[in-house]
Amino acid sequence: MRVLVPLPVLLCLLGCAVTFVLGRRPRAQRAVTLTVLTGVVATSAALLALAVTEGPQHVTVGGWTAGVGIGLVADRLSALVLLTSSVVTLLVMVFSIGQGRTGDERSTPVSIYHPTYLALTAGVCIAFLAADLFNLYVGFEVLLTASYVLLALGGTGTRIRASATYVVVSLVSSLVFLTGVGLVYAATGTVAMADLAGRIAALPPAVATALQLVLLVAFGIKAAAFPLSGWLPDSYPAAAAPVAAVFAGLLTKVGVYAIVRTHDLLFGPGTLRVLLLAVALATLLVGICGAVVQHDLRRMMSFTLVSHIGYMLFGIGLGSAAGVAAAVFYAVHHILVQTALFLVVGLVEHRTGTTSLRRLGGLAALAPGTAVLFLLPALNLAGIPPFSGFLGKLALLRAGVADGRWDAWVLVVASVVTSLLTLYAIARAWSAVFWNGRLGFADGTEQDVEQDVEDARPHAGERGGEPVGEGRPRRTTVAAATGAVVVVTALSLVGGPLLSIAEGAATDTIDAQRYLRVVGGVDDAGGEP
Repeated sequence: MRVLVPLPVLLCLLGCAVTFVLGRRPRAQRAVTLTVLTGVVATSAALLALAVTEGPQHVTVGGWTAGVGIGLVADRLSALVLLTSSVVTLLVMVFSIGQGRTGDERSTPVSIYHPTYLALTAGVCIAFLAADLFNLYVGFEVLLTASYVLLALGGTGTRIRASATYVVVSLVSSLVFLTGVGLVYAATGTVAMADLAGRIAALPPAVATALQLVLLVAFGIKAAAFPLSGWLPDSYPAAAAPVAAVFAGLLTKVGVYAIVRTHDLLFGPGTLRVLLLAVALATLLVGICGAVVQHDLRRMMSFTLVSHIGYMLFGIGLGSAAGVAAAVFYAVHHILVQTALFLVVGLVEHRTGTTSLRRLGGLAALAPGTAVLFLLPALNLAGIPPFSGFLGKLALLRAGVADGRWDAWVLVVASVVTSLLTLYAIARAWSAVFWNGRLGFADGTEQDVEQDVEDARPHAGERGGEPVGEGRPRRTTVAAATGAVVVVTALSLVGGPLLSIAEGAATDTIDAQRYLRVVGGVDDAGGEP
């Protein structure tokens, strides 16, 4: 069934072309996009099942020999994150269709949205399945190019400024990455990961370390690890609600995936341990300190996003199978929980016209269901038992305690502190948005909820020349946000099996010889010996 490996990429690229041609037929665009994304989810699920039961699946596109053609691999790590990302892209697209737009119907060219969104999804699939550094770079560039368009859709001043910063930072990271690929090829004569696993070990230690640092800088920018994370809280909040949701869920995790894949497979677990753990510590604490002082819901969520990247770097830095498995589990959890939270924040913004904590309040009287939808993933993010966030953090803490060294203990303490501060930040936000007894409007005026709930509904009109909101969200939009919350909550029910798959993914990643047997031992026709 190796024929399934390139199918997610092919489906997305074909769907991108078809939706571009159907630019004047929005209903047909929506149908094609949903069909393609559903197909990607089904294919990703099949690949994960095959990776678990039969082992990693490898194919060299076009029948070229290994190391010459484009190699794609679906092992437990890549298939797991591919399935998670495909579920997210489908849910976000349903949310977008429910809104009837990407966030601003009057100024956003919707005909561009669907092909660009599918191009982004194709880039994510390429990055997760790539078996060599150059095609990993190609995947990054495809998704980043699409993200430039998605972030700037609508053309408002805020979005243009945010996209300008985002584009500059992304281009710098891409330049560093391409430089790293060139240096790796110059030093080893290959960019295929299966070959690099052995050739880098034969290099002088100083050269190998230099190569690793270049790649870590590139991936650290993409993952928003401190001190390379300053761009994210200014960029993501400016995007349309569904765009911000898919960015928050996926883009930084592609960077984390690249670190996991290259760090352990190419350079060996435990290398640059002190540096990675120091970056993890700074990312945890600086990110969450930024979150607790924010007065905008989107910016607060963006800072928590940065902070929790530190948990994944913690597991990677430990270099043990338990640490990497916990990092993989937490990455899957974080993709889903951040997407769910940003979608619910989109519901709040749709209803009220603002995400300012100073202008919001008492929304539970108008939308009690939205209050519940926000609370569940928020508690999950904070790591409250029995949610999957607790399971992921517990696995990380156990890996740190089992490691036993002083730097691991520092990260254990920092992780607990960050979890408590996350709980404080989300409790403060939840109280401000839903329970302070007053309903805020986008123009800064306020009205007692108890005094006139009906008149205060966002569809009542305009106040101060600014829209109060856009009324009740459509059922499809609410259903998509609810589906995301249900999926991330359901992770708690399958936490044991999911952690087992994550442990297998860690084994696939750390065991370079296993990867070499699957990917490096292919014949000229692209088949296994």
